[in-house]
This record gives sequence, C-alpha cells and structure tokens, in this order.
Amino acid sequence: MFSCHHVFILLFLYRYVRLAVNLVAFCLHRPIPLPDNPRLTAQNVTVVIPSLQGDGGELWETIRSILATEPYEIILITVEAQEERARKMVKESNLTKVRICSVSQPNKRRQMVRAIPEVRTEITVFADDDVTWPTTLLPWMLAPLEDERYGGVGTNQRLRRAERPNLQQRIWGYLGALYLERRNFDCASCMVIDGGLPCLSGRTVAYRTSILRDPAFTYQFTHEEWLGQYQLNADDDNFITRWLVNHGQKISYQHHKQAEVLTTLEDNPKFLKQCLRWSRSNWRSNITSMFCDGHIWTSQPWSTYAVYLTTVSHWAIVWDALLVLVYFDMTETWQSDTRSMGLTMLACWMFLSKFLKLLGHYIRYPVDFLLLPVSIGFGYFHGLIKGYAMLSLNVTAWGSREGADDDDAYRMIRVSQKHQEALGFRSGSCYTQ
Repeated sequence: MFSCHHVFILLFLYRYVRLAVNLVAFCLHRPIPLPDNPRLTAQNVTVVIPSLQGDGGELWETIRSILATEPYEIILITVEAQEERARKMVKESNLTKVRICSVSQPNKRRQMVRAIPEVRTEITVFADDDVTWPTTLLPWMLAPLEDERYGGVGTNQRLRRAERPNLQQRIWGYLGALYLERRNFDCASCMVIDGGLPCLSGRTVAYRTSILRDPAFTYQFTHEEWLGQYQLNADDDNFITRWLVNHGQKISYQHHKQAEVLTTLEDNPKFLKQCLRWSRSNWRSNITSMFCDGHIWTSQPWSTYAVYLTTVSHWAIVWDALLVLVYFDMTETWQSDTRSMGLTMLACWMFLSKFLKLLGHYIRYPVDFLLLPVSIGFGYFHGLIKGYAMLSLNVTAWGSREGADDDDAYRMIRVSQKHQEALGFRSGSCYTQ
C-alpha cells in the first residue's frame, strides 16, 4: 500500500525529473555543424511567405532580411483582395526575386498548397510575414538536410523587443519572450535525448520540397479530420511535423545564435488570445500524436514524457498544491523545526524551478529578473487558459490579428461540407514581375 511518502516521491519525481534531465541535455546540445563542402546552398532554397495584407512595413522588413540571405527566390502568397497591393510593392521596390501568388480565401494551408507547386528548388522554407532573419541563417538550416534522412529543420527564435516600451508593453513583451525561451529550451533538450520535438514552428522552417509535393501528403494536408466530425484547416506546422515523424523522417532543430530568427508577439492583452490559440493547437496536435498516431511512444519516448504528456498532466497550480498538501500530511509527526526546514527547502526548489530553464533570458536581460513574480503568477493563471482551451477545441479563431478571422469558418468545417469547399484549395493566381 502506498504511504504519503511514496505519493510525495512519485509526484516530485514525475514533475521534476523532466526539468533536471532537460537542464543537463540543454547544456550538452550542439547544433549540427556546417559542412566543409556543402552540397546545398542558398540557391537550392525557395522561401514561401504566406501573408494576409500583402504589403506593409513589417512584411517589407521580413522580405529585406530574407533577400539578404540570397535564396533562389521568394514566393509571397497572399489573398486575391490584397494581390494588387503586393504587386505594387514588388514593382516599386524592384524585387526581381519575389513572385506573387494568391488564393481566394485567407487560410494558411490553402496558401501553402497553392505555393508549393510553384517551387523550383530542392528545399522549401516557410516563413511568417513578421520575422527577421540573420544573414547567416540558411547555411545552418541546410546543414542537417545534407543528410537525406532529415526531412525538416526548425530554428531558434527570440522576441524582437519593442523600442521604448511602456510598462504594459514591457510586461506583455516579457511574457512573450519567456514563451519563446521556454520553447527553445524544450526543443534543444529533447533533440539531444531522442531527436524529438512536438512542432517545427512555422515561423521559419525548412522542408524537402519532394515531401511537400507527395500526392499522399497533399491529400492528407488538405483533408485532415478532427474528432471524425470536422475538417481541420488550422495547425499546419503541427500536421507537417507529425507527418515527418509518422513517415520515418528525422527532424532537426538548430539552436545557434547564427540560426536565430527574431519575431513579434502581441505586447498587449491580445497576448492572452495568442496563448489560447497556441494551447488549443497543442491539445489537438498532441492528443492526435499520442492517442491516434501513437508513433511517438516508441520513436520519441523522452519527448513524449517531457513535452507531449505535459499537455494533459502539467497544471502548475495543481501540482504545487498537491506537493505541499502531501508534504504536510507526510510530515505530520515530524518535529516543528525539521518540518519547517523541509518546507523551506521544498519552497526554494519550487521557486528555482520556475526560472532555471529561462536563465538564458535573464542573463541577456538582467533587468527582467524584477518581473519574475509576474512570470510565476502567469504560470499559475495559464492553467485557466489551458483549461478553457481544452473545453473549446473546435474553435480556431485567432482573435489577435486584423483580418485573420475573416474566413475562420474555413479552418474547421463539418465533414459534410468538405466537398463544397474542396475547390478552394485549387483556386488562385500567380504573378511574376
């Protein structure tokens, strides 16, 4: 029969072995190095940028930074309503390496499927329209793909910090930066142990074009079902990552300063809507990986425990409360001084665990350590976001970006409507300057 001592030890180990092992793995992580004589170069890369607006300062900065890496070309895939704006930008800026394609409705999967047949190179890189690339990025992304066993490569990501932010922007920006820092930590750690990670983020990711052009991939990508009731047209990067894992393709994550992509997140209360969208996506994808596909249990056992299972089992406030309650029950007969000392040690460890994986951020920005209580409080609050996300998995709205939800109904549609909507994936046009 289990005693309180056994329960406490099991709870403690389940919660913190993950952190301890990942800390060691993170320190041991080394990206795949650049080859001396690479077969793949930037001229083997086409960059596809799905965009809603098709124009604007942020998009221009993205294109400028990508062009500096000298890819073969950029395909900007927008919606028909914004195609004229995109054409005007290309002409006025004399962007000879940029082609414009369009689709009728603003859906990222539709945009990606429209652009893929236009790619003329061996490697396709998808990039969001709000990222900034370093000039050194492509060689690091291509290094793993020198090995034919690799099908996809992800990148290190950091938040582009706002200039002269007010207090509200600083706090929301801080939480966004920690989100990316935590993701970088988990990806690098799991990559060392079993080569797994739950998602190659679509902010910037490279794939072999041959995989994306596989008719079986295209069909599944455009006909993914959720719960047997809906056709899911969101969560594109999660789907592609699962496809690679389920088809025996290795994935890589290059955690290196020269492979570091800067991105933007909301620095206002809309950040909560972003968190809700990410949480819903995690629920849908991780449940599918664990209980429908099932390959990860054998191919990525550590990542399954350290990342996938946290979707259903990691609730900070619940775990911390359970540990404290069981501790008090376990130590009921201890002397007061000993009991107080043990509780202090437990509290100190809980406190340390809240920021150890984020230490890199605090080293770069020591002033942010003053906001640590905000991070801890938000960690507990995030459980509510996660719980609400679990209860609303059929919702795919962004809620944080203008125009992003104009055609939200297309992201998750009833199976009975699929045939009515199928033509939407094949409509669109392409423009070359």
